Amino acid sequence: MCVNRMPTLKIGNLEISPPIIQGGMGVRVSGANLASAVANTGCVGVIASVGLGDFENFPSSKAGIVNETALRQEIQKARKLSSGIIGVNIMVALSDYDNLVKTAVDEDVDLIISGAGLPLDLPKYLNGKDIKLIPVVSSARTFKILCKRWKHHFNKLPDAVIVEGTKAGGHLGYSYESVVDNTASTLEQIVEEVIKIADSFEAGIPVIAAGGIFDGNDIAHFLKLGASGVQMGTRFVCTDECDAHENFKRAYLNAKAEDLTVIKSPVGLPGRVINNSFVEKIKQGKTMPFMCNYKCLKTCDPSKAPYCIANVLSNASLGKLDESFAFAGSNAYRCNEIVPVKTLVEKLSKELAAALPVRQDTPA
Repeated sequence: MCVNRMPTLKIGNLEISPPIIQGGMGVRVSGANLASAVANTGCVGVIASVGLGDFENFPSSKAGIVNETALRQEIQKARKLSSGIIGVNIMVALSDYDNLVKTAVDEDVDLIISGAGLPLDLPKYLNGKDIKLIPVVSSARTFKILCKRWKHHFNKLPDAVIVEGTKAGGHLGYSYESVVDNTASTLEQIVEEVIKIADSFEAGIPVIAAGGIFDGNDIAHFLKLGASGVQMGTRFVCTDECDAHENFKRAYLNAKAEDLTVIKSPVGLPGRVINNSFVEKIKQGKTMPFMCNYKCLKTCDPSKAPYCIANVLSNASLGKLDESFAFAGSNAYRCNEIVPVKTLVEKLSKELAAALPVRQDTPA
């Protein structure tokens, strides 16, 4: 009999079908509401830890505690709303990275995704717990360095790896010039290079493609290349359950292809955003002086930053887009409706099934 079975992404004892990890989107874009809804479909729901706490209204000495408390609350809320797989995305560049990781481990999340820097010492926080660790890389060289480091110091390899290309939304792990000039390696090239390294280990390491993946055909494309699954962020913004304000979602619906642009972020990385009047001011070199109550990013120098990226992203999630911008992947302009997460995942699953080769069942 000819059937089209839904592929399963296996990360240790976790089975994810359809093989989709929802991308972590800060500030307060992917919280417990979105993560739990995604987890309820069989995919991985991910809470972004960056900027969850209302640290702007607290002295710097209390800000870290506020953020950790907020993360703990989001994880607990997601657990109440779903029995599915819940992960947390924690950026290495965060000043309170260590404590956020400890909080996630303490709350027994299913997996921790870590990028925006190399999570060289991430395994040391596990305390014997079986929490899957998934680094985000943008090159095979970086992945090789990380594997060598983890194996030598912790006798552990990544449980999976996310390869993020230049078409992703938000901060990108590439030079500004390579993104704008389109001179960086394609996601396909990097995925294939990383797969060779991942397959060189006895147990193998699942490779997950990310950046610009929009529909079931895109998912099938990377599965055919040898990836075990995909990460998708942008597509989950235009859902009922996404934690961001309606105005944030509407920015995606109203965007045209030419509105997707790359800016230089105060944190020293390029970032893909939806163009608006605020972005134009930034491009013209205008600055927005600010007082920094809490240095949330290791790479940010408040005395030199033209504006506070944390404040801007907080405003965006609250729908104040005249004072901010929305991070978005290269295909954000293709979003044309806001739907329930369940409806979106069902659509992606149907598209994926139709794009994959039909398998021939062998009679028992």
